[in-house]
Amino acid sequence: MAGTPTTTIRGSRPALPGAQKPGAADVEAMIRVDHAGEFGALRIYEGQLAVLSRKPGAEADVDAIRRMAAQEQKHFDTFDRMVKDRAVRPTALEPVWRAAGFALGAATALMGEKAAMACTVAVEDVIDEHYAKQIERLGDSEPELKQRVAEFHRDECAHRDEALSHGAREAPAYGLLSAAIRFSCRLAIALSERV
Repeated sequence: MAGTPTTTIRGSRPALPGAQKPGAADVEAMIRVDHAGEFGALRIYEGQLAVLSRKPGAEADVDAIRRMAAQEQKHFDTFDRMVKDRAVRPTALEPVWRAAGFALGAATALMGEKAAMACTVAVEDVIDEHYAKQIERLGDSEPELKQRVAEFHRDECAHRDEALSHGAREAPAYGLLSAAIRFSCRLAIALSERV
C-alpha cells in the first residue's frame, strides 16, 4: 500500500435550476431504499466476517471490514430512526436482503480476501452513483436528509477506496464479479424503492 488513495465522490454539482423538488412519496422512497441498502451492507459484511475471521492471515482485511461495518451500522441506525420518526414503510423485501446480503458476503469471502474487497468496490460504486443522484435531487429541500446522505456518501466512497487499497482489482474474474454485483445492487435499489 503506497499512500492513502484520494477519495473520488460523485454528486458535487449543485441542483439544476428549476429542478422539481421531491415530493413526500419521493422522500419516503429515498429513506426506504437507503434503510434497506444499509441493512444489506451490514449483512454482506456479516457474511464476509463469518468466513474471513476464521482464515489465518486475513487479519488486516478482517480489521478493515469491521471498521467499515461499524460505519454501516451508524448509517443504518440513522435511517432506522428516520423510518420510525417519519412513519416510512420499510421495504417488504427485508427477508430477501437478509439472506441475499449474507450469502453474497460469504460467497465472495470464500473466493478469498481480494474477492471480498472486490464486492465492496462494486457495491460502493453503485452507492456512489445512487447517493449522488439523491443529493442532486434533494437540492435545497430536506436539509437533514441531504446532510446525512452527503456524510454517508463520503463514508461509502472511502470504503471503496480502502477496498481498492486491499487489492480488490486482483480478485479472480474481477470484471465479471464486479459487473454481476453492480447489476444486483441496481436491481435491489429499484425494487426497494417500490416494494
